[in-house]
Amino acid sequence: MQRPGRATIADVAKAAGVSKATVSRFLNHRERLLSPDIAARVEAAVAQLAYTPSPMAQALSHGRSRLIGLIVADITNPYSVAVLRGAEKACQEAGYLVMLFNLGNDVDREREAIDALAGYQVDGFILNTLGRGGLVDADALHGKPAVLVDRMHAGMHSDFVSLDNTAAMKTACGHLVEGGYRELLYITEPLKGVSSRRERTAAFGACVAAHEPRVAGEVFECTGDDGDALDAALSALRKRARRGRRVAVLAGNAVVTLRVAAAMARLDLSFGTDVGFVGFDDAEWAPLIGPGLTAVAQPTDAIGRAAATCLIERLRGLEGPARQLLLPGELVVRGSSAAA
Repeated sequence: MQRPGRATIADVAKAAGVSKATVSRFLNHRERLLSPDIAARVEAAVAQLAYTPSPMAQALSHGRSRLIGLIVADITNPYSVAVLRGAEKACQEAGYLVMLFNLGNDVDREREAIDALAGYQVDGFILNTLGRGGLVDADALHGKPAVLVDRMHAGMHSDFVSLDNTAAMKTACGHLVEGGYRELLYITEPLKGVSSRRERTAAFGACVAAHEPRVAGEVFECTGDDGDALDAALSALRKRARRGRRVAVLAGNAVVTLRVAAAMARLDLSFGTDVGFVGFDDAEWAPLIGPGLTAVAQPTDAIGRAAATCLIERLRGLEGPARQLLLPGELVVRGSSAAA
């Protein structure tokens, strides 16, 4: 008679009158090590008890957990959520599960996150972190392979997947210049060594330089608690507008876009008429603000899938130098960047 609750390997061994090691051999398809009589007894006990082996136990018996650790800098950032979805789908299709650790933008927790997930015996890591935590060697990663998403770690030689930031910024700036905008303000979260922010800022500077002297540009680094400074920067941009010189803002990501939208409301300014606008990340709410916000849509699903695929290929034995995959963005044009 089957005992209440889920049957264990010990229950099967007792019912078949064999050791747990014998049951394990049977479950791992090593019946050739067993006599036909013993194999039949174990098979009958498994059927009688409706025993189903733990996927985790089976994986660990083969030296792998089928778990992938995903560490993100900030789960409230829509970009991170979208990348997570893509990575999770690719992992699931390949027979892996994802374990998530959110840093909450706390750089000091990066090592803690690695150690915590390593404690669950994850097979490898996908890292969308701040890029300043010093995770640069195999010891820090417990000897596990890792793939970096969006942000590089200096000195860390791992596969890297990201938006092609240089090409995306060139497209965004070129769109505004073609639309007649001549005074540009790029607003970004603090650079602080974050590679993606630095790349976009450098690309913005190159774009402005390519169109000088007819185009001028400035960079403003903003945080969540400096609303007055952001208001002042937008007001100064408006004051620099002279007859025939239209002004526009570029926002570094969806978080910055929301801050800009709040500042525009405080200053009673309108997108597309008072100030042109293009932002990175095409959030679901972008079409709902003003005349609709023009945005560079990142291929987040593809980025997540590519990161997971790179890692799984490494887990399956792929060797060779670190790879860099830069995926193209898509400019989604709406009313905020209306041409003159």
